[in-house]
Amino acid sequence: MRANIAYDGKSMNLKITDRFNQELPADESLVNQPRQVSDAAFSFVTPRHPSAPNVLHRSLEVARLIGLNEEDLESDDFVEIFSGAKQLPGTKPYAMCYGGHQFGSWAGQLGDGRAINLMEVEHAGKHWTLQLKGAGATPYSRTADGLAVLRSSLREHLCSEAMYHLGIPTNRSLCLISTGDQVVRDVLYDGHPRPEPGAIVCRVAPSFIRFGSFEILASRNELKLLEMLADYTIRHFFPKIDGSSPSRYVDFFSAVCQSTIEMVLHWQRVGFVHGVMNTDNMSIHGETIDYGPYGWLEGFDSDWTPNTTDRSHRRYRFGNQPQIALWNLVCLANALYPIVREAAPLQAAMDQAQADFNRKSTEMQLAKLGVTDVLPGDGELIAQLQLALQAAETDMTLFYRLLGNCERTQLESNPSHGLEVVQDALYEPDQLSGEVRQQWQAWFLAYGRRLGAAAMADDIRRRQMNGINPKYVLRNYMAQLAIDAAEEGDNALIEELHRLLTAPYEEQPESERWFAKRPDWARHKVGCSMLSCSS
Repeated sequence: MRANIAYDGKSMNLKITDRFNQELPADESLVNQPRQVSDAAFSFVTPRHPSAPNVLHRSLEVARLIGLNEEDLESDDFVEIFSGAKQLPGTKPYAMCYGGHQFGSWAGQLGDGRAINLMEVEHAGKHWTLQLKGAGATPYSRTADGLAVLRSSLREHLCSEAMYHLGIPTNRSLCLISTGDQVVRDVLYDGHPRPEPGAIVCRVAPSFIRFGSFEILASRNELKLLEMLADYTIRHFFPKIDGSSPSRYVDFFSAVCQSTIEMVLHWQRVGFVHGVMNTDNMSIHGETIDYGPYGWLEGFDSDWTPNTTDRSHRRYRFGNQPQIALWNLVCLANALYPIVREAAPLQAAMDQAQADFNRKSTEMQLAKLGVTDVLPGDGELIAQLQLALQAAETDMTLFYRLLGNCERTQLESNPSHGLEVVQDALYEPDQLSGEVRQQWQAWFLAYGRRLGAAAMADDIRRRQMNGINPKYVLRNYMAQLAIDAAEEGDNALIEELHRLLTAPYEEQPESERWFAKRPDWARHKVGCSMLSCSS
């Protein structure tokens, strides 16, 4: 069906194709209060009506994905629909039921505590679920209010789009809308809550089905519903799988394994740290979802995590993300086992994913260096580089982008050439003395020899490296500057960063100020170094 809302004589058309809330069982109760929901995939719920919704930013590119145009974005109805204030005729918003392992421990029922699926739409042959984050309480909100604040919503809106243009699988973000309401949050969980401006993000993805969607059903032995959900997912999102085949659940798991490792490979490629890789935050589409306390590596550090909650154990640190992804896949395998009834094929899919990740990780790291083949000894070249990057605090994004400017012949004859090329990536160039300098020079000498073996012209290599090593990423301090300005009523920086991050591999001379190391003032500032899950 098409839902049409008239405004000023015009009409906003969306082709509504709700499937999840029509093909899967609903919670029989309509009471919107925290409770355990069993034998249901979701609960119907009405978004909260915000006091004074106001659009802070919208993406025309994402609007066109779902069938809207520029005129639609300027309408009053757009603000009301995508803030939750008004419902499109024929739609029935809902919150999804799922569980999850949080920081390695089973947490039981979690669900959409502050996310509400508005509708599902089709446009240009593609299917999209439109979800509001921060639109009020649901039966899965536990002790929370279901709302979100401006700082976390702005970070999610910008990061969703930044990740997409980096070539990383992700949900998209249609718009960022302030609610006009104050939301009380304790930013650092230190007993000092304060009111903050509320906001809502409209997230766009094929679906928001998660690993935890299957885990909760298996944990409750709701096997009929587990099969229904698996068959629904395969039927609508995995068309290459034969839905009548006895091996369909294994084939589904194998596909999720492959898309998940591809996603994490991209994270490692650009230095992105998710921060909360719980199984309820893992999409079965292999897309990045649930942007909370994420961050990009500033100084290269494989042990860094942006999440204050993870400060002690650093479970979700940068260097551990691949292993956590595989751990989460084991959890999904365990959830599917009751309907697969064999461990061996699930284990085989896991083993294949592990082997594929190891191979592709080496290829990816060599590609970042401008090397397109794999030779014996390349693993040592990569390992020695990572040691050097941590011996002197080095900005990862700047280092790899500048590295493309090295001239192979000079590296072979003058190892100091490499240090001169990448010096702007060093936070304290004075650290490059004694043994540390020798370590770096030895690596650049080995790198020059490796480039010689690759026999690629410098200009071609530079062009290839610049295609996978971004010049611009959404550093935490950049997002914080936009948050600070927006809280004062100035949204210009949101638009500037959004525009910058749609072309992260391009030079953009007018935006050169963003190609820089994290400023000293941001090193320990809240929101710029470590962040909490509070939003």
